[in-house]
Amino acid sequence: MGVYLSTPKTEKFSEDGENDRLRFGLSCMQGWRANMEDAHAALPDLDESTSFFGVYDGHGGKVVAKFCAKYLHTQVLKNEAYSAGDLATSVQKAFFRMDEMMRGQRGWRELAVLGDKINKFTGMIEGLIWSPRGGDSSEAEDNWAFEEGPHSDFSGPTSGSTACVAIIRNNQLVVANAGDSRCVISRKGQAYDLSKDHKPEHEVERERIVKAGGFIYAGRVNGSLNLARAIGDMEFKQNKFLPAEKQIVTAKPDITIVDLCEDDDFIVIACDGIWDCLSSQQLVDFVREHINTESCLSAVCERVLDRCLAPSTIGGEGCDNMTMILVQFKKPTDSTSASAAAEQSKQTEPDVQINEQHE
Repeated sequence: MGVYLSTPKTEKFSEDGENDRLRFGLSCMQGWRANMEDAHAALPDLDESTSFFGVYDGHGGKVVAKFCAKYLHTQVLKNEAYSAGDLATSVQKAFFRMDEMMRGQRGWRELAVLGDKINKFTGMIEGLIWSPRGGDSSEAEDNWAFEEGPHSDFSGPTSGSTACVAIIRNNQLVVANAGDSRCVISRKGQAYDLSKDHKPEHEVERERIVKAGGFIYAGRVNGSLNLARAIGDMEFKQNKFLPAEKQIVTAKPDITIVDLCEDDDFIVIACDGIWDCLSSQQLVDFVREHINTESCLSAVCERVLDRCLAPSTIGGEGCDNMTMILVQFKKPTDSTSASAAAEQSKQTEPDVQINEQHE
């Protein structure tokens, strides 16, 4: 049976929320997997003008995904670039900050608090799915002071997590991604990818991996990890002569900036358990088919999860953990705002700025 259960766990955790700018729904399901290793964050009011949504798909354990769900948005808030209005820089630094925070005695202790057991075979700390509530953003004042202790030389977890984050402020959307979770926007019913999957065989990833002393075997980094970028996975980040962005596996996100307009209906952020089963356009079409007939957006997400769940584990696809966040933009009501938005929407494709932020 391996990593799969004899029957899937189809119970779902779902949530809905809204403010005056948007509404969201989300749902997640363990499915056929022996453990639930996804986590997420949905904070429509990160501050008075900013919303934050993130999907974190753990591998090798659950705790890094949970750590990101609890702390990544607080680090975005804390960064001085955030208060200066530079969302892209603040979120990029927050991705790297996750790896820094999970090291040492303090990191070990926080991971242990989030976990509910230590696997006696691998030593990896594991725990239950965890989702932050809006009030948790008050943790931003935490200074993460250095701690002495028996684990002060802890180099960080061997497990890891993808991170796909969307930050919305006014008419600007900033997407940051490391790994193979994905964010897609629907503009007039057309799907546009706002992130790209970081697989080892891609040329830019392969070049970095090899230069850092790694190799690719059977499509996996050093024959084990099928991702080229992730938070955690510290065994691939041990070269003391290289900066964080040039390690075999890096937490450095690709950053995409989009100017939103009247034609933008919604975005979807989902883990690869969804994208293995549906293309970006297929998912957008499915959401559009059901978004006006369901009572809430989380019900649309639940339909997607049921649609993707495989009837058996024979094929592999549809057997993964699944998490999906659906964010629908509210349209302007006054004629002035609508007119301005319509003028902006004359372009067919989103005005996308890919910000690689090379060092």
